Formats: sequence, C-alpha cells, structure tokens
Amino acid sequence: MPKRLLIRRFASGLGIGLLALLPQAALAQVDARASYVVTLGGINIANVDVGLSDDGHRYNIDLSARVAGLGNLVTSGTASASSSGQATIPALTAEEFDLQTHAGGEDFNIDISYRGRNVSAFRVAPPMTDEYQRVPIERSHLTGVSDMMAAFLIKGGSLGPELCQRRMRIFTGLERFDLTMSFGAADEATSPRTGYQGPVVACTLRYTPISGHFTDSDITSYLAEQSRILIWYAPLGATGYFIPYRAVVGTNAGDLSMVLTGLRL
Repeated sequence: MPKRLLIRRFASGLGIGLLALLPQAALAQVDARASYVVTLGGINIANVDVGLSDDGHRYNIDLSARVAGLGNLVTSGTASASSSGQATIPALTAEEFDLQTHAGGEDFNIDISYRGRNVSAFRVAPPMTDEYQRVPIERSHLTGVSDMMAAFLIKGGSLGPELCQRRMRIFTGLERFDLTMSFGAADEATSPRTGYQGPVVACTLRYTPISGHFTDSDITSYLAEQSRILIWYAPLGATGYFIPYRAVVGTNAGDLSMVLTGLRL
C-alpha cells in the first residue's frame, strides 16, 4: 500500500479513532475542554485539544491535533475533526462528521452526513484511486453506524463491567469496521501527570474489518489478529457520563498510546 494511503488510514481509521477518544455529551448542559498526548513506543508523536458543547439536546465536538512525526512510521502534520448531531440516550446520534488532515505536503478531507444512524452521503477528497484488492463498501454496510468521535460515548450506568458490553459499528469515510468491547478489569488512575486520578474500568476491544480495507493490507491483518487493544474509561465529573482516560494499541513499533493530560468542565 502506498505511504500516502497509510498516512490517510492512520488519520481516518484507528489512529484518528485514538485521537478522537475524548469527552463527549452529558445528561445536562456541558462545556468541556480536554487535552491528550499520543505516544508511539514511549515517544510523543501528537498533542490533541478538544472542545465540547452540549445543551442537552444537541452536541458539537471539535478536535485539533498536531502530529510531530516519527521517522518513516508517522508523518508530521495537522488534523482537525468535528462531529455534531443529536445528544440522544443511550448514545449520540451523529448527523455530520468532518475530518481534515495536512501531512507530507498533501491535504485530505472526509465529509459524512447521517440520517437516523444511516449514512446519507459522504465525500472523500482527493478520492481513492487505487481500488485494486480493496473490499467494496456496500450500501448495506452504511446502516446503523456512527463516526469515530460519537461512537465512544458512554451514557448512564455505573463504573463497572457493563460499560464494556457494547459493539461499535464505525464508518470512517474510507473503511467500515466493528469494534467489540469486553470487560477487562477494574483499575485505579493514580499518576499526578494525567488529567484524572481515581477509579477506571479497562475494556478490551476486538477489531473486525467489514469493507473499504485492502485484502493484502498488513495493517488490517495485524489489527484483526491483535488482542492487545485496550481502553480505560473514567467518569466525566458528576455528569453520569464516562469518557476514555487512556487507550493503547500494541504495534510492531511499540505501543500506540493516548492518555488524558488535562480536563476542564
């Protein structure tokens, strides 16, 4: 797969998913800001800033990331993303998603519109031209889905194993895949260098490719066989919502990790 496609996939697929595991809507009005740091093999490669507004009926999340790069593994650049829609229970109902990246001297954009949890339209610019060995995206794959930012919201319940009992049907504009969550362990966040200290719940994730991926992709095969994909959830204050505190994906180059470093409600 050409390097430029790997860069786009990192930004729009699981990589951007890690950057997008951020505080989301709550049961009442919310105005939150958060900061995350992303590392690969223990080396900082990106900083992420997020703004969230939710009036109890509609939500809007905007994300900006600055990627420092790491040799031939990750190209330096910038990324911004936004998700908006209805602040429904038990999960957000996305209506619009937008992703813009600039890396390696190239600009890339994805726009997705939803209607009733189904994709009504999407645009990728520049469009994908290398379709050889790519699994076609069928219309049936675009029903009951969400974007990466809205999908990771957990509303209500308690900080326990039930938080992890869910399946997320994701469409990034390039790929369609499922993330199935299972309970891992109860844990405690203690580091004073992070944006939260207190109880957390660790969930394991299983990645299942559906369409849009390349049949000869080493990345797809690796992620589908990888059992070390973890997310730790923490309560978002006293709102009754739970947000990712940390996320880790094991890779051949070391752990790709994201951790909350600052949170303001």
